[in-house]
Amino acid sequence: MDLQDMKRILKKLFCLPPIPALLISFPSYGLVIYALVEEDVNPVIAYVSYFLSAYALIITITGITGIVRFVRQGIDSHPLVRKALGIPVVSKYFKEDLFRAETALYQGFFINLLYAGIKMFSGILYRSVWFITLAVYYILLAIMRASLLHYVRKNGKNKVSEWRRYRLCGIILLFMNVALAGIVILVVRQNSGFEYPGMLIYVMAMYAFYATITAVRNVVKFRRYGSPVMSAAKVINLTAALVSMLSLETAMLTQFGTADDPMFRQIMTASTGAGISILVLGMAVFMIVYSTRQLKMNLNHAGGDKE
Repeated sequence: MDLQDMKRILKKLFCLPPIPALLISFPSYGLVIYALVEEDVNPVIAYVSYFLSAYALIITITGITGIVRFVRQGIDSHPLVRKALGIPVVSKYFKEDLFRAETALYQGFFINLLYAGIKMFSGILYRSVWFITLAVYYILLAIMRASLLHYVRKNGKNKVSEWRRYRLCGIILLFMNVALAGIVILVVRQNSGFEYPGMLIYVMAMYAFYATITAVRNVVKFRRYGSPVMSAAKVINLTAALVSMLSLETAMLTQFGTADDPMFRQIMTASTGAGISILVLGMAVFMIVYSTRQLKMNLNHAGGDKE
């Protein structure tokens, strides 16, 4: 078996068409929720559910573009949707990625502020250092989005200004990584984490997975548009999604883990936290180095044109 055969097999296994991906994913997610909620579940069912949920996550990530396109085509044929698309602003929002990305900046800014407010309130109410630290992190993300919004409103499209704004976001991310490391250290040393009451944890799980999959897709997608400001916005989204996954993991371990093995929870949290922190650090360094290089090229080119 050569490399091409291996690629074809992997593609058939992990890059499914929309309908098979949906038919496999939904039951798999339902089964793992059942295994987590139900007490005294059969170990075989539990392990099968974990395996299927992992496979479902992979095919969801690889097939998300096709799934979204499939769903959108079905929705677009609805008479009410067709009528709505007749409105210029609505049509522009659904058909132009850059306009939708600019609109998402406003949405993300207010969502970050709301989320930070809820975390801060919960931290003060329950005297939780974790929630307060996370609130500070999301406030910093909101400040970064506010900086990008200010640029979009005032500066229009200027490559030098965009690359400077891109670099500034990288520098802020670099310092924010210290706060992220602080969250991980606090959680690991105290062997505690985030807690969500009742069924809220399942809502947060769906949000965290959706946000992460969408953020990864958009980081890759918006590179081809050549807009540093929009790319920076998508990196912010990815950072927020990764932190959501970290808080979800600690909440899942707190709610469904056993108190008999605290070392396992510490190892899992430390490993995931370190991985996310290294990834954010890498993105921040890349943004700073790459934008500095682009700024030099643009400024040298502008100087050459003047001469």
